[in-house]
Amino acid sequence: MEFFKIRRDIPFMRHALIFNVISFATFALAVFFLITRGLHLSVEFTGGTLMEVNYTQAADVGKIRDTVAGLGFADVQVQNFGTSRDVMIRLPAQKGVSTAQQSDKVLAALKAAGPEVTLRRTEFVGPQVGEELAHDGLKALAMVVFGIMVYLAFRFEWKYAVAAIIANLHDVVIILGFFAFFQWEFSLAVLAAVLAVLGYSVNESVVIFDRIRENFRRYRKMNTIEIIDNAITSTISRTIITHGSTQIMVLSMLLFGGPTLFYFALALTIGILFGIYSSVFVAAAIAMWLGIKREDLVKAPAKKGEDPNDPNAGATV
Repeated sequence: MEFFKIRRDIPFMRHALIFNVISFATFALAVFFLITRGLHLSVEFTGGTLMEVNYTQAADVGKIRDTVAGLGFADVQVQNFGTSRDVMIRLPAQKGVSTAQQSDKVLAALKAAGPEVTLRRTEFVGPQVGEELAHDGLKALAMVVFGIMVYLAFRFEWKYAVAAIIANLHDVVIILGFFAFFQWEFSLAVLAAVLAVLGYSVNESVVIFDRIRENFRRYRKMNTIEIIDNAITSTISRTIITHGSTQIMVLSMLLFGGPTLFYFALALTIGILFGIYSSVFVAAAIAMWLGIKREDLVKAPAKKGEDPNDPNAGATV
């Protein structure tokens, strides 16, 4: 399905060096902010107090969040738990303040705002749990990267795998750089969004690489740059349809999903936008500079007995 068809190939690779210099500068800034500012980790990573409260009627999560924030707690997480009457509250750890003191202070404020609230349970999520979550998250990220490289190396060729991984890590680091620069809260939901962007971005790279492989078999007189430009141009309509429809859904979460989904949707929005950019100007350009050629994907000329006019003669399938 195509909304439009571009008759003349757009010379993307002519400007590949300029765009990759911009990408490198953006990547370097993201690394700089990650080192100097660091990520603003949520309670799930740093530890803190977890409270579960119950109301006799459906709870007003927004009002509860404002009430708790009014006590001076920053980055409070408030969400329904199980039913609309049950609410889970996560409070960041504070120096010199115990879990019991935090929960008593919050419960008193909630009862002042609405006496129908009761405390179900309260517990401390220690830093050890946070360290385990961070370790498991990094391990999951490493496994995803390794799996993508193996998949692309088997499906195409090692040069494509290297190009795609560099482009995908470019997207991930830039997302983290945004969160470090603006000090947005980095939670498990955001980590899930980063992993989703990895898979989403590699899908775009695979589509372009697949079209490059088809072009190498179909257009024998084109050079590598012309092949890549044609592959990207011919997939633009598909890119707009796929990423546009996905972005509409993500924007709905960003605008109407509330604080619980805000940073998750924000990370996806940044990842989708940079994923399109990196698949075209980073992955394809790096593959070109690594020296991809027809012989990487297409076998030698047809052997005796094969029809030389057959476009699939001698080609790998």
